[in-house]
Amino acid sequence: MVPFSKQDLLGHLIQEEDPRFCFITNFANEDLYFLRREAADAWNLMVEAALPDGVQLFPVSATRNFERQKTIWENKWSGRSPVNNIDPNVFATFDSLQKAREIMKYSAMPGTSRHHWGTDIDINSVEPEYFESAEGRKVFLWLQVNAERFGFAMPYTARQDGRLLGYEEEKWHWSYLPLARPMLQQYIMLIDYQNIVGFEGCETAETLQVIPHFVMGIAPSCR
Repeated sequence: MVPFSKQDLLGHLIQEEDPRFCFITNFANEDLYFLRREAADAWNLMVEAALPDGVQLFPVSATRNFERQKTIWENKWSGRSPVNNIDPNVFATFDSLQKAREIMKYSAMPGTSRHHWGTDIDINSVEPEYFESAEGRKVFLWLQVNAERFGFAMPYTARQDGRLLGYEEEKWHWSYLPLARPMLQQYIMLIDYQNIVGFEGCETAETLQVIPHFVMGIAPSCR
């Protein structure tokens, strides 16, 4: 098993400056998204394989380091960004545990996100409605049939599939398992709640048991 450091697992890195990462194929726009090189190679092959089937895959998020995840989290925590269509004035009345639970329907605490690892990618859209459209259904069906050939799987499956813990279903979120599996194993061995710090609301992590309930709240096939 390739050893990964606590810094790797917690996202304390700058992917643009790290030689273990490279940018990935993106036909949609000029934004640069990064994955670990092994995951990037698999992604690029998958993108090319989808084109003859009339399916265009493009990233809308890939590696996010701790600082980026902290910005996303704290913007929601403070009310600067909307949270699940809740009125900001109502959200402001929530206590810390209520805020964290609501944010974690779709967003991870800094230090707990699979996006820190350089193995996970959000594909085409992060809006559930997109995957109800004709295009979105076609994309999702193609991924369900083909992604495994390239090493990718969907960690946040539907609740009716037996996944009772963790985030809501995310049809857009796919994980490169040849790297993500060993990183998850090492995360569980190396990381505790003393390491999940440095952002607003971090004191709720242990109470909410984010490691067993969210980090491990994934499809059994991804463990």
